[in-house]
Amino acid sequence: MGAKAEISWKGRTAEGLKREVYARRVGGEWRFFARAKRYDQWLPLEHPPLEDWLELLDAVRRRTARRLLRPDEPVRLKKIIRELFPQADLP
Repeated sequence: MGAKAEISWKGRTAEGLKREVYARRVGGEWRFFARAKRYDQWLPLEHPPLEDWLELLDAVRRRTARRLLRPDEPVRLKKIIRELFPQADLP
């Protein structure tokens, strides 16, 4: 990890278990990976929940403000979230 197109965070599952998540931009799409503990294997998340998408959107906005990502990236990400979760209330 560590590339500009990778963003990671820590959180909890719906069951309350700790987990690490990272998202990587490949081409024009975002791919999510998760693991429970530090030395576990990263497993791809086929259908990440809305909470993970919102964490990614927040991180992308912060990186865009620091000019680490292109200014149009938050707009594209919001469009993807609206397509996947039409009922979501985006900030």
